Amino acid sequence: MKYFALLGRICYAAIFLMAGPNHFRASTIAYAASQGVPLAPFAVPVSGALAILGGLSIALGFKARWGAWLIALFLIPVTLTMHRFWGLADPQAAMVQQIMFMKNLSMLGAALLMTQVGSGPLSVRD
Repeated sequence: MKYFALLGRICYAAIFLMAGPNHFRASTIAYAASQGVPLAPFAVPVSGALAILGGLSIALGFKARWGAWLIALFLIPVTLTMHRFWGLADPQAAMVQQIMFMKNLSMLGAALLMTQVGSGPLSVRD
């Protein structure tokens, strides 16, 4: 059973570890700016660093409670600024953004849960 905790942490962290490096690309920064993200040249790379550091922390089980707070700090503004489904006129685009919003909301719930219960067995150091 202890391996399920490790597998769960790795699966959860994978999306942040894969997406984080893209936040340093000019195209990602430009897209965020076009969506109204304030200070996008600063905010987007910072969000990428939060995703990478939080993802690594959780995957390794090293200070995973802190890593989960980093993920929460990443998810809250990203979810509210990049997935504003309620402001879209195109129903198909609104549906896609609502799905992304709800995905992020569920990941935020998991991060908040991890801030309280930690990383579980096979952790480097919780």
